Amino acid sequence: MRQMLKPLAFLLIAGVALSACKKEVKDEGVQEEISQETLTKIYTHGFGTTNVQRVEEGYLVEGDIILTEEFLNSTPGGDFLLIANTEQYRTTNLVSGARVITVSLDSKLAALSGYPEALAEMVRRYNAETLRLTFQIVSSNGNIRFVNANGPYLASAGFPNNSGDPYGQVKVYSRNIGTGTSSTFINFLATILAHEAGHCIGFRHTDYADRSYSCGGAYANEGASSIGAIHIPGTPTGPDPKSWMLACISRNENRPFNANDREALDYLY
Repeated sequence: MRQMLKPLAFLLIAGVALSACKKEVKDEGVQEEISQETLTKIYTHGFGTTNVQRVEEGYLVEGDIILTEEFLNSTPGGDFLLIANTEQYRTTNLVSGARVITVSLDSKLAALSGYPEALAEMVRRYNAETLRLTFQIVSSNGNIRFVNANGPYLASAGFPNNSGDPYGQVKVYSRNIGTGTSSTFINFLATILAHEAGHCIGFRHTDYADRSYSCGGAYANEGASSIGAIHIPGTPTGPDPKSWMLACISRNENRPFNANDREALDYLY
């Protein structure tokens, strides 16, 4: 990921140093050109069209969001959740019904220091909210699989499909995140994993309207949207700097669910 002007601010999908980012991009070769038809579909669904990348699963947008062809070919619509001056957004598709969502680490991640503990902390955070969705760790082939990958990011994921299932895979760029056994590292990694799981069940970035809120630098809207807005009653009127779905995170920062996050989670699930 690109290092931002805000001190120690990192995109959740970014690497930890500018030089490393350049090296990773160079290794990937020439970026495949994206057709205008595809860019139009991305824009129509309310996502930014800057720096779109073609990936195995479809298209990578806004740093850590994967849009599949199925999603892009679906009809845009639905609502997003508005929280005061900082906004919680959801996608058109959500996970359907009351259900257990199994999660798993691939063997490479499971062998890294702090990763099993961070996944357990992520599951604890979600399950403590007593939602209709319950998360459960399994040894392999979870409904959401956290897999090791290489690239200039921290992690990436997609959104639920038309059938109401969560997005099935989170790519974790462990080389950029690192390893550790301290509670500081485990909580930092758990925040990243919870953020990507948030995408998998239908949440967009809290600062969708202006990424500079968490990332610093110039004003950056992630893209226009034709979807409506629903304000969640009882949320504060001021900014919300600690949401787990903000686009950027500082190194070793811990962001468990705050009051507004809980309102949004409770509203959807």
